Amino acid sequence: MPSAPNLPTPVAPGQDSVAARSAHGEHARSSVGPASLGTYAPSPARPAPVALLEQQAASRVQELVPIRYGRMLVSPFTFYRGAALLMASDLSTGERSGLDAQLCGDAHLSNFGAYASPERRLVFDINDFDETSPGPFEWDVKRLVTSMEVAGLDLGFDKKARNQILRETTRGYREAMRSLADQPNLEVWYASIDVDAMMRELQPRLSKQARKTSDRNVGKARARNSLQAARKLTEIGDGRRRFIDNPPVLERAESLLGRQDVTMEASISALPRAWEQYVETLQPDRRHLLSEYRYVDLARKVVGVGSVGTQAWALLLQGRDSDALLLLQLKEAQASVLEAFTQSSPHAQHGERVVNGQRLLQSASDIFLGWSSLLGVDYYVRQLRDWKISADIEAMDATTLGVYGRLCGATLAKGHARSGDRVAISAYIGDDMAFDDAMKSFARAYAEQNQSDYESLQAAARSGAITVTQGV
Repeated sequence: MPSAPNLPTPVAPGQDSVAARSAHGEHARSSVGPASLGTYAPSPARPAPVALLEQQAASRVQELVPIRYGRMLVSPFTFYRGAALLMASDLSTGERSGLDAQLCGDAHLSNFGAYASPERRLVFDINDFDETSPGPFEWDVKRLVTSMEVAGLDLGFDKKARNQILRETTRGYREAMRSLADQPNLEVWYASIDVDAMMRELQPRLSKQARKTSDRNVGKARARNSLQAARKLTEIGDGRRRFIDNPPVLERAESLLGRQDVTMEASISALPRAWEQYVETLQPDRRHLLSEYRYVDLARKVVGVGSVGTQAWALLLQGRDSDALLLLQLKEAQASVLEAFTQSSPHAQHGERVVNGQRLLQSASDIFLGWSSLLGVDYYVRQLRDWKISADIEAMDATTLGVYGRLCGATLAKGHARSGDRVAISAYIGDDMAFDDAMKSFARAYAEQNQSDYESLQAAARSGAITVTQGV
């Protein structure tokens, strides 16, 4: 007879009960109250912001670093997008709730958006996980709420309007977490935000112009797929399809051959083994699907703001005919900015860290999501574009940004509820306005710090201490 399976030890009555978990959250609240999370003052030992950015830039592709600075200098908000390391350093010096979850690590409002689920539904969720790592749940909330304050300032909203946006954002998180705390595990795991259903619910709160803009963006999202991206970024040349050279934003691997700072010959030689490693991280059915495609071309592509300078490649594949195109992105995964202030990743490979964090936080993930390494550099792999679109913040009025903030807050709570103790977190937050007030106070104080740091980068650019490439 087969031996008995090695099952987990049965849970004793009352062990890990809802009541015990709630009591744990209430104890954390009494030890470190929400009000203490709302204070911010720079540490006397705070590193100079530009020095910290330069330290981070040392591990980047040096010719691309000026582009990163140029994008950060567009506005205080784009600076904030690129300053996740600075904020992680500052958060580490403040009070902590003691309640951890898997963090996005860079939960600003532009890192939420719509994309296609494997079932071809348009869903709304967090969509960037480069910095994902376990940590205090409130760090993500602070990053999100502060992004709303910085964006509101950029858009010229008055203090009253900004306060309402901040309250809406935190309220979205608090109410969603309270609802999720009452749900069984599988219900939480299956919870998702369907864009069509979401729009039907939200449209009565939006202006006529905002409704038109939302409908247009949803339509655009469904047209933004891998095939559309391939057609936009490639051309027919020498009898075959290839990437369009558009340096420095998009450069074919062949164009980079011979460059002293890019070992392209070695990279191309190592690519087959890296591909094999990546395919091994996929489910068997997806391996079969990829086996029907063949390699066509490779290019380096500059993406984002904070990510600029990390290695990012676009890989063009073709299926059974010339129109069956698939575009994958290989994006370098360095250590999360949180790790220096929380704990080291349990994953030896940072691409695996990103993928596992994404799967923990997202309701549905790209079917081609996986990881690999190439010449000692860790990567994660995904489709370059699959119905993916982010909100047009500049087109939003204050009411619309508040609605969007509430949606982002609820979405973040869903991710934290999947990975952390949702009952304890909900008990800590409570059902009053204390947590909301604390997040508002923190956001207003940290937005001032962000403005000061932005001005420091401006001064460094004017003095020539850093090199900047604008408009790329």
